[in-house]
Amino acid sequence: MSSRIRVLVAKPGLDGHDRGAKVVVRGLRDAGMEVIYLGLRMSPDQIAEAAIQEDVSVVGLSCLSGAHMALFPRTMEKLREKGLADVLVVAGGIIPEKDIPQLKEAGIAEVFGPGTSIETIAKFIRTKIGGTAR
Repeated sequence: MSSRIRVLVAKPGLDGHDRGAKVVVRGLRDAGMEVIYLGLRMSPDQIAEAAIQEDVSVVGLSCLSGAHMALFPRTMEKLREKGLADVLVVAGGIIPEKDIPQLKEAGIAEVFGPGTSIETIAKFIRTKIGGTAR
């Protein structure tokens, strides 16, 4: 079994812009992580099911459409329903500062805005996951 951190990146909802998500995917791969990119227009159910099937330690969500306050908490609910409460969930995209506390209350560990370096994201994941990669 691989000791590399396994990360699932997904774009929930109808958001059709994924350039930033693809940059993060490539950057985390370059940082030594195994990254599965689900692509666009995923439902919270699909994301949770893929997290089980891919046996990931981290789920990264990206949203630029403004629907993050509905989609991210719903995805957290689905992950918990499927027994994945221990999976680290991070998010990125265009997220207003005022929404971040509520997203963290829903279980999002960290929200990374535009311009966040891959190094910062990778360091956060490594710090939180430590030696417990699935």
